[in-house]
Amino acid sequence: MEQVDEDWLGVLQFPSNQQKSQQARPSYWMSSPRSLATTSRVHNFTFGTGSEIWINELAPSIACASKEVVIVTCFWARSDSLIALNGALLQLSARALRENTTIKVRICFSSCSFLQKVLHTRSLKGQHYPSTVWQSQLGLPAPTDLGGLDLEVKSVFVLPFSVMHPKFVLIDRQRVFLPSCNVSWEEWFEGCIECSGDVVDRFVEFWKQFWANDHDRQDEYSDMSENSQNAGDDGEPSMEGLAPAIPCNFLPSPHSVNPHFTLPWLPCNQPPPTPLNIYLLTLFARAEHCIRIQTPNLTSPPVISALQDALCRGINVSILTSERLMTLEQLVTAGTTTSRCMKKMMNAHRNLLSRQGNINRRELEDGLLNRSIGKLQISYFTHHAGNQDGSNAVQSHLKLTMIDEKIVVFGSGNLDRASWFTSQELGVAFKSSDLVNNVAASLDTAMANRQKVVYNS
Repeated sequence: MEQVDEDWLGVLQFPSNQQKSQQARPSYWMSSPRSLATTSRVHNFTFGTGSEIWINELAPSIACASKEVVIVTCFWARSDSLIALNGALLQLSARALRENTTIKVRICFSSCSFLQKVLHTRSLKGQHYPSTVWQSQLGLPAPTDLGGLDLEVKSVFVLPFSVMHPKFVLIDRQRVFLPSCNVSWEEWFEGCIECSGDVVDRFVEFWKQFWANDHDRQDEYSDMSENSQNAGDDGEPSMEGLAPAIPCNFLPSPHSVNPHFTLPWLPCNQPPPTPLNIYLLTLFARAEHCIRIQTPNLTSPPVISALQDALCRGINVSILTSERLMTLEQLVTAGTTTSRCMKKMMNAHRNLLSRQGNINRRELEDGLLNRSIGKLQISYFTHHAGNQDGSNAVQSHLKLTMIDEKIVVFGSGNLDRASWFTSQELGVAFKSSDLVNNVAASLDTAMANRQKVVYNS
């Protein structure tokens, strides 16, 4: 896997890819692609429903901020998650007033209703929400109850399909939380990772380049005190064994207005050459032993093709996805569904195994087939209310890819066509065997009695 970084950075800098990338917004990293490589300190990761993550992880951290909170999410809705956020904002404002200070809060989202998206401005400057509509339209506390906050709310959406899908929370520019959940009523299985270190600067820069207003970009930001820089000091769970800095890659993926649709009988177009897309394809191509994926949906043709190539090389592939999640959205944005794509993968794998049984010496000598085909396991997430952790997730919304027990990719990106061709996404690849093993073990526990294996070669 040592070659992955050189490979994906090389592909990112192909002249044709540079030309396409420079037309995207944002694309600031193209002047120095190697700046996407950085380090982070992982303090905690957790699994649960979206409301559990907001109540137990995100809201308490927001309430403890000293100077600034940046919340970026995709979908916004009245929910238990919003109730938790509102409570944190009220606590934050009250403390700021007691301490005679003002704490800056920026809320950024993309979608809150069908009508909002249809009527939304196409400008990337977005729509700004005055304080007079915070409570009525967005369900936030009354402005009179938030006197200690310098609060601004903004949304960005570009018709027809370009939703801004990243989800992260920045605390005092010292910590970042990367949840898979929105501010939403959906009781789905989610994940969240908490980091500090240099990777936080990458999130800040991404926010400044795309979401921040002009006055925020120009605002001088002084560092926090030493006490506020120590993630985990507020009593949240930490992973001391993972506190040392580990290498990681910051993986943005700008939105694309053109969905690049093709007729069903024609080959699929190549996806936009974003850092996230290129990195994942490079991981799949460079995998040596195993690929483990958990994604809400899997309909992206480049991903399916890359996974089939990996199986042909003898790489074991494990996929946990959803059988029926956002089916109408899949049909509109991909022209197919996850269940159809999984059936095609199963049939293709059966054909590989059948062909392997009829393999002859000439094919082996010509390198047409490996001696062994990788194992394929496909599972669907199932609702199981009786799990020991008490959560009641009805679907899985986690986005997670693990390669060779060496690299794990967290983030907002699904492995569906929308995420790969039209949506803005954001991910981080962490290169740590210890982290991968810990995440895998925790995920195994969380997935007990929650998956239905439909194919296991």
